[in-house]
Amino acid sequence: MPIFYNSTNHTFHLQSAASSYIIELMESTQLAHVYWGPKLAQEQFDKRIFSIERASFSPNLSREAMQISLDTLPQEYPSYGSGDFREPAFEVTYENGSTISRLIYERHEIVSGKPGLPSLPATYIEQDQEADTLHVHLRDELTGLRTILSYTVFNELDVITRSVAFVNEGQETMTLNRVLSASVDFNHSEFDFLQLSGAWTRERHIHKRELVPGIHRIDSKRGSSSHNQNPFIALLEKDATEDFGEVYGMSLVYSGGFLGQVEVDSFGLTRAQLGIQPFDFAWRLEAGESFQAPEVVMVRSSEGLGGMSRTYHKLYRTRLSRGEFRDKARPVLVNNWEATYFDFNAEQIKGIAAAGQELGIELFVLDDGWFGQRDSDSSSLGDWFENKRKLPDGLAKLAQEITSTGMEFGLWFEPEMVSPNSELYRAHPDWCLHVPNRSRTEGRGQLVLDLSRQDVCDYIVESVSNVLQSAPITYVKWDMNRNMTEIGSQLLAANRQRETAHRYMLGLYDVLERIVSRFPHVLFESCSGGGGRFDPGMLYYMPQTWTSDDTDAVERLKIQYGTSIVYPASSMGAHVSAVPNHQVDRITPLEMRGHVAMSGNFGYELDLTQFTEEEKNEVKAQVQQYKNLRELIQFGNFYRIKSPFETNDTAWAYVSEDRSQAFAAYFRVLGEPYAPLRRLKLKGLDPTKRYSVEGRLAIGESGSVYGGDELMNFGIALPMLSGDFQSLLYVIKEV
Repeated sequence: MPIFYNSTNHTFHLQSAASSYIIELMESTQLAHVYWGPKLAQEQFDKRIFSIERASFSPNLSREAMQISLDTLPQEYPSYGSGDFREPAFEVTYENGSTISRLIYERHEIVSGKPGLPSLPATYIEQDQEADTLHVHLRDELTGLRTILSYTVFNELDVITRSVAFVNEGQETMTLNRVLSASVDFNHSEFDFLQLSGAWTRERHIHKRELVPGIHRIDSKRGSSSHNQNPFIALLEKDATEDFGEVYGMSLVYSGGFLGQVEVDSFGLTRAQLGIQPFDFAWRLEAGESFQAPEVVMVRSSEGLGGMSRTYHKLYRTRLSRGEFRDKARPVLVNNWEATYFDFNAEQIKGIAAAGQELGIELFVLDDGWFGQRDSDSSSLGDWFENKRKLPDGLAKLAQEITSTGMEFGLWFEPEMVSPNSELYRAHPDWCLHVPNRSRTEGRGQLVLDLSRQDVCDYIVESVSNVLQSAPITYVKWDMNRNMTEIGSQLLAANRQRETAHRYMLGLYDVLERIVSRFPHVLFESCSGGGGRFDPGMLYYMPQTWTSDDTDAVERLKIQYGTSIVYPASSMGAHVSAVPNHQVDRITPLEMRGHVAMSGNFGYELDLTQFTEEEKNEVKAQVQQYKNLRELIQFGNFYRIKSPFETNDTAWAYVSEDRSQAFAAYFRVLGEPYAPLRRLKLKGLDPTKRYSVEGRLAIGESGSVYGGDELMNFGIALPMLSGDFQSLLYVIKEV
């Protein structure tokens, strides 16, 4: 069991595969954070936190222990009001108006396995021996607030998960105003802070900055994890690189508004926190009620960002994603959206599908516009019945005709939304998020349904299920195209209105659980205007996400590279689209567009009937090559080699678990005059193995068999490339 309690000095020692996490119970009452770093061999940790008395501006808990001040103590779950002037992990308002809490250790238990979280997505195990869990019970004796801190240690991975539950064991109602899931205090501030930020069509760009005194914060107040910020933060020690050095990651398994922040205090201590967005949040706890916060997944790596990423990839691919598609190769698809937008008929759709079948594509996806009176984005969301004008023989007939050719059939939905111009809205104008007597802000001509209501959730489950039962549908793209405004619910009391956003997420998770359980043979892909809700919470229900609405090959280099910091290739939808690109108007070669899209779940999003014979042959070759490599790409270990955020070049590679096979991709954005000769150094291979290399090599490159050590340390000589937007692929196999 990797969790040890030393009853002599009251320390908890949590040991993952190569890390230790240590907590001390000071004065038998106060949980203090001791250590998170490389694994310490001694199971019964016997060191104590060193502390000294400071000036009176750092007040002490008692005269008997003048060296202990909450202002200077590294804590496990800090509160505010008793001497700690840093940001608290939680805040509660009691009936007398006070917000002071003093949590005292009461008891703990260590259990084998990992329990789930009520009504929330979370990582899981399949065998109890995969993990162990520590529950620490703290209690405020004055108010009866019980707080349960839960830590799960995965035995084979450098992963510790944290979550917290609150229980009102008092007699009076209390209100949670702030509930962060994890707080970690480090004893120094020599870190760089890394975040994944951007905007619609520019998601998850990597930003890194040095810590200075004060607060570094990312957050979303949009009702979703958002395009703008991802619910992930990392601290990198100063010497950390892609491949070396200490890195500490924190990722929130939640799809709503969130807060991630790092605070450096006057003593050079660093506090990292992550959890539900406290802005405009409040949750009333009546006597006997409880509240469960989402899970934070914490990963430490001594192998730089790359080591951290590969741990997240393996965990999220195998112990967050679920269902039959978790370990199943994903189909090559064609989506009609950028080919037709709303303007299509059944014959056009069948033509694109037939062209796809000829090229070896396996799945056709009918996107927006197939339902209600949907000819633009100004109507019909919520009316989930087929548009007979566009599909006179019905959706089922169209799907049957396409699947009869050997292709699968998929469908787009946006179930969380409603158009004011729809039958649903006219029947139920109170079903959307709204505040009485306030105007209702629209985005993309639509409003957000109130998923805090059970009747709304039931309607979504029923209407989507009716469609999925009506036709041979094996894929669903689940979209969500706006952020929340006027966040209020008609069914909640005035003193519970600030619960609406979180209740929405609980309703969404309930809807998703019911639908994916009812249709286990359907591959669900989440989407929110592309990557606006690319987060671990959604991956629990849907194993892949449409990475971005931006399909430009050059822009996708940064988007997919940044996404890979946390998320595996098996979660990333990536398509070849037409040129000039519809988002940035750039013209890139079909070859580069294919190579970029092949680095995720591969597909096309254009009118295949417009291809020339030469383009058809190129696409056939792309599809076949991807089929040959897709299990390696979707389930292999991923290595970033060259960053598009730093140079004109980008490169990455996928390596099989046994290191017998690899696939590498190299991209150069702009041509260079009189360019230098370059070599591509691979990563992740076995230095003792011999490998063959297939791909375009430099003229004069001798031999086609290389040692693994040679490929990683000396590299492959790249050919001279002419022009902008060039790419190269290499297939490496053990011989």
